[in-house]
This record gives sequence, C-alpha cells and structure tokens, in this order.
Amino acid sequence: MVKENRTTNDNITVLLEDQIFVFGSNESGRHGKGAAKQALTWGAKWGKAEGLQGRTYGIPTKNASIRRTLTIPQIKPYVDRFIEFAKRSPEMIFLVTEIGCGLAGLNYKDVAPLFNEAKDVDNIHLPGKFWRKIK
Repeated sequence: MVKENRTTNDNITVLLEDQIFVFGSNESGRHGKGAAKQALTWGAKWGKAEGLQGRTYGIPTKNASIRRTLTIPQIKPYVDRFIEFAKRSPEMIFLVTEIGCGLAGLNYKDVAPLFNEAKDVDNIHLPGKFWRKIK
C-alpha cells in the first residue's frame, strides 16, 4: 500500500513553508552526521534529541553516546509520541526520512511497522520503503 501523494523523496533538500523534516537523532542531540546534520540547516537544536526543533522533528534511534543503536522497542515510544504530535498539528506536513536505516544501521523492514498508525494520519508522509512494509 503505497500512498503516492504521501511518500517522501529519498533525499529531501528543500522544505516548503508548512513542511517539517523528521529525522533520526541520538539521545544526546548531537546532530553531526547524516539526516541529523542536514536537520541543523532547518533549525534542529544541538543538544535536543527529540521533538519539534525549528522546521524539524527528531526521533532518537541511537543512544546518548552514539555508540549503540536503540532497539525497536526502545524507539517505539519516540515514534508513538511523534505520531500523537502530528495528529495534534494538522497545519504541519511531516516528511519522515528513513529514520534508523542510515547511520543507525537498522533495516527498514523492522523500522517501518513502528509507523503503522501513521498510515491514517494525513499530514505524515513516509518513505516508499516504509509504505511497502506497513500493513
């Protein structure tokens, strides 16, 4: 089930006025590489791991030392809070990157189901690989 009009690009380089860049962060909020580094250009705050930051939203996928990837059960509460935030913020469009699937090294087949509840939230856009794994 691919939602064509709610599928994010593989490489997000431009944000429209109402769009929010959703990226994988670490629990210390050190945004030094990957999508987290890109998020700094749109207002991500150094030292803030989770939540709305400028025109970005962080979802931790690595621990505070950045040496260990969080487990799927550890990431789930962060994703759940994000989905609830998006439901309360219909004026924003959330462009979710393949969180956890880059530097954190997780498989999209494992991460995508965390976003199952997002399929009915019109302002959440997901990567195509996530849509294909959501039931």
